[in-house]
Amino acid sequence: MAVYKKEVVSMRIIGITGGIGTGKSTVLHMMEREVGVYIVETDRLAHTLMEPGQKAYEKIVDTFGTQILSEDGTIDRASLGKIVFGDARKLEQLNAIVHPAVKEYIMTDIDTKQKSGEVRFYVIEAALLIEDGYKAICDELWYIYVDREERIRRLIAGRGGERAKYEAVMENQATEDYYMENCDVVIHNEESLEKTANVVKELLSSAR
Repeated sequence: MAVYKKEVVSMRIIGITGGIGTGKSTVLHMMEREVGVYIVETDRLAHTLMEPGQKAYEKIVDTFGTQILSEDGTIDRASLGKIVFGDARKLEQLNAIVHPAVKEYIMTDIDTKQKSGEVRFYVIEAALLIEDGYKAICDELWYIYVDREERIRRLIAGRGGERAKYEAVMENQATEDYYMENCDVVIHNEESLEKTANVVKELLSSAR
């Protein structure tokens, strides 16, 4: 009787990054429609790891106190935000808890997915992908680029608010030159969705 051993597919790790309003989520939606693509959004993962019983929960409560908890015992992110976003030292404390927990989870998950042989592309999305050291983990980094003025226009149209609000966020994010210097691929996401989707599909096909 012949025994067939499942072939383990070599998994490629792709990092997706870019500033606010560049359309990273749009590119992720395009990628998730392709076979063999698994996506981790670090912000969502961080929120999961802050839930009761998860990796970062107790450390955050021990550090910032029970006043950040809702009645059901979950962390009220709005209350926590009020504490940390006006205080650079406290924000650093929070990041020192959450970021390592996220990276530890991802490293374990990468190993699990690699062994499963079912994932061809493991995609990590984060605004601070480069700053948090994921360049050493990823096989390649993709920078999603959109002109600053177009980003502001899209943000105001999609989320509302004043121009100054988004300009302030952009001033605190990495520059275009920084992203360009550190990323392997630049995807111009300024034109039609169809064109961007074709670029994404071509990049994935060429890496198979």
